[in-house]
Amino acid sequence: MEDTLAEMEVDVDFQRTQRAYAELGAKKLTLEERKARRRALSGVVKVGFEEFVLQKQELEEQQLLSPTNNEEKLEEEEAKDELHARKIKAANNLSRKDPEILQINIGLYCNQACSHCHVESSPRRKEAMTNEIARRCAHLLASSPNVHTLDITGGAPELNPAFRELVKCARAARGPDSLTIIDRCNLTVLHEPGQEDLVEFLVKHQVNIVASLPCYSAKNVDKQRGAGVFERSISALLMLNEAGYGNPNTNHKIDLVYNPGGAFLPPDQTMLESKYKEELLDNFGIIFNQLFTMTNMPIKRFADFLLRKGELTTYMELLVQNFNLGTVDSLMCRNTISVNYDGKVFDCDFNQQLGFGIGAEKDDMTSSTSVTAQKHLTHDDSGGKSVFDVETLSELQKHDITFDNHCFGCTAGEGSS
Repeated sequence: MEDTLAEMEVDVDFQRTQRAYAELGAKKLTLEERKARRRALSGVVKVGFEEFVLQKQELEEQQLLSPTNNEEKLEEEEAKDELHARKIKAANNLSRKDPEILQINIGLYCNQACSHCHVESSPRRKEAMTNEIARRCAHLLASSPNVHTLDITGGAPELNPAFRELVKCARAARGPDSLTIIDRCNLTVLHEPGQEDLVEFLVKHQVNIVASLPCYSAKNVDKQRGAGVFERSISALLMLNEAGYGNPNTNHKIDLVYNPGGAFLPPDQTMLESKYKEELLDNFGIIFNQLFTMTNMPIKRFADFLLRKGELTTYMELLVQNFNLGTVDSLMCRNTISVNYDGKVFDCDFNQQLGFGIGAEKDDMTSSTSVTAQKHLTHDDSGGKSVFDVETLSELQKHDITFDNHCFGCTAGEGSS
């Protein structure tokens, strides 16, 4: 953490962003960022994300009915039935399902300050979840049997005082047969003071790990995440392997996450996973279960990076040009509820960072919450629902999902959900 703080002191871009936050505030900067994305898309997209998706679905339907694209020349009635079924599916593809995943951003404190971070975590961020809110989340897990996964993220979630309380309460509420618990780990946290027993804790409570490792080479990792991060990450992976993580004969899963180091899309996931496994095994003796490739979202710190490089327009156009209709059904916002450190609920982690709360007014996201909820909220904007407003996560299914221009990041290529 000391290394990260030292780098932040001399990072010109980071200092410039911090001054902008101090002068304008997070809400104003988020609005300006949204306008910048809209301007970047003005030459390629004339409609909003939802209308864009529907237009793509209608185009696919027209191709279905075209004799030139249907050698069997479907009978008219059969084609109409198929078209009707597709329209129903299209409408459902943009609606919320009964939640299956509860993702909790437990706080923004982190021992790193990565250039791509969409939550803008760093050692200077002190926002953190309380034990009371953590226990409330565990209560909702107990009352929401359809939820099969608890996904804990941050910041470095393990450095949050409520992390262990949340894990213990969640595991007490639901056993490993009905609930998978995931820790979004940056790996280097294992070397932080006070975390000497972290691996033992994760094993004891049967917590799976999804770890960020943006490359299998030191140069690329350190460029994106800070000096010395690769070496400490490799050391942490070896510690986790020694505890049984990644071993097919144990139930301790560890998956790795790759995200690009610039304004481009990730390569084919299957091919890259094979390369990762080869390089990490041959060079370090490291094993893991799966690799997930993630597209960088054009929001917050990465959006700022794109603007400084003059690449925001090119990147937004790239996302639209690589729109994949097949990703829409599996968008995270459709089956996930995202909870902020202050207990407010969102469609996804990205909407959370932009302040688009579930149950808030869509235009300005400033509707009021219940009196009970307001007692527990610490965020500047009290709009939308919180974990104290519902007794089960299924109650949130009735609320529409908020889509905006950043959503093209989740539908480009193989998707990012």
